Amino acid sequence: MFIVKEKKRVKISQMKSFAVAFQGIWTLIRNERNFRFHLLVAVAVITAGFFFNVEKTEWLTIFLCIGLVLSMETLNTSIEYICDLISPEHHPVVKKIKDVSAAAVLLVSIIAVIVGCIIFIPYLLDFFISQS
Repeated sequence: MFIVKEKKRVKISQMKSFAVAFQGIWTLIRNERNFRFHLLVAVAVITAGFFFNVEKTEWLTIFLCIGLVLSMETLNTSIEYICDLISPEHHPVVKKIKDVSAAAVLLVSIIAVIVGCIIFIPYLLDFFISQS
């Protein structure tokens, strides 16, 4: 009997964890312009993937890049929120923390763009060559 109750508590706890995580995603979508931009780019890339009928390994790479960029943007936003809470006024160290955190997003985004070019440029070339 005790075990059954414990399993129910774990499931409820897990469901609450998912609800909190989805609330975090909703907060990002509502409040963070950069997250919305990355989400829009992700939708465009996924649409292009369907249009060009990319291969399975290319899909895996695309979704890995999307996940990395969105996750990094999420971490960057979290760091910015913490910094703003700890030091609402300008502080040079807080600025460095925010700059380095933003740099992480930029680096992952640059790599994602490079990967996107490697995947999509051959499809684009084939598309435009076949149209002429």
